Amino acid sequence: MTSKPLMPSPRTPRRPLFGARAGLAWGALAAAAGTAIWVEFQARRAEQEHPPAGSFICIDGVRLHYLERGEGSPVVLLHGNTVSAADFQASGLIERLAQTHRVIAFDRPGFGHSTRPRGRRWTPEAQAALLSTALRGLGIEQAVVVGHSLGTLVALAMALNHPGLVSGLVLLGGYYYPNPRIDVLLTVPVALPGVGDLMRHTVGALAARLLIERSAAAMFWPNVVPPHFFNALSREMLLRPLQLRADAEDAAFMIPAAAANRAHYRKMRMPVTIVAGERDKIVDTDAHSRRLHDELGHSNLVIVPQAGHMVHYLSSEAVLAAVERSTTAATAA
Repeated sequence: MTSKPLMPSPRTPRRPLFGARAGLAWGALAAAAGTAIWVEFQARRAEQEHPPAGSFICIDGVRLHYLERGEGSPVVLLHGNTVSAADFQASGLIERLAQTHRVIAFDRPGFGHSTRPRGRRWTPEAQAALLSTALRGLGIEQAVVVGHSLGTLVALAMALNHPGLVSGLVLLGGYYYPNPRIDVLLTVPVALPGVGDLMRHTVGALAARLLIERSAAAMFWPNVVPPHFFNALSREMLLRPLQLRADAEDAAFMIPAAAANRAHYRKMRMPVTIVAGERDKIVDTDAHSRRLHDELGHSNLVIVPQAGHMVHYLSSEAVLAAVERSTTAATAA
């Protein structure tokens, strides 16, 4: 009996360790890591080149940065998304109000030089509670509160939940009633833990850099962006991962906050002045500012012709007049 020669068993061919697909994956990973390192470096350099211009107060684990100018009856300024308290400096509003008032402009949590601890729901109500405690810590018992854009939701939460602290409200270009917004849906992933962190250090950071000029143009439309705007606020300060997270989280809470607030607007008894740009393309003036004025009954409405969302740049006089009206009414009361 003849035996068959032993044949070597066929071997599965080994895939090269650095094949085409593996090479692409490693390349993408290296690009993402490099981008994240660059983004973090840019953020740290921006904070060094633009150090805090104001003071700090620590409340409930949050280090709040604020600008304080002038003497007299207190006026509190709350900025919107994308920007910081420096926006009120760039518009000239702080210096003009400081001629007759004690002006305090906060960097809301996560913006400018204020921290934003994780593990909390930073709703407008939560921010209002934090800022109300901070004001009491600064020895302020009553103040006229001025809010712009998303800052109006925080101002309204202060008025509704801490009415004794708010002697008057001035609301600029605000969002007051829930309606669908595509920009909110687009920013929600950036607010999520994990995937949001990755996005804010990679594709989200790059996209924000590509879109920031267009976003500013939309905010100021039909007017042009002032030449000093980005010098005063610093592009890189606005594009830090921390501030992108604050932007996204605030946008995610915007619609629920407006839905919760609208049932309580009529409870407000303090003087309210609503200021809006006639051609605001960020927040519809008729659907929000005019509607709130009609619902309140006792408010003043100022529509600034040929103005967009950044109405405090084009007509700081309207804001100053609104603050004086609220101050006079509170004094009389």
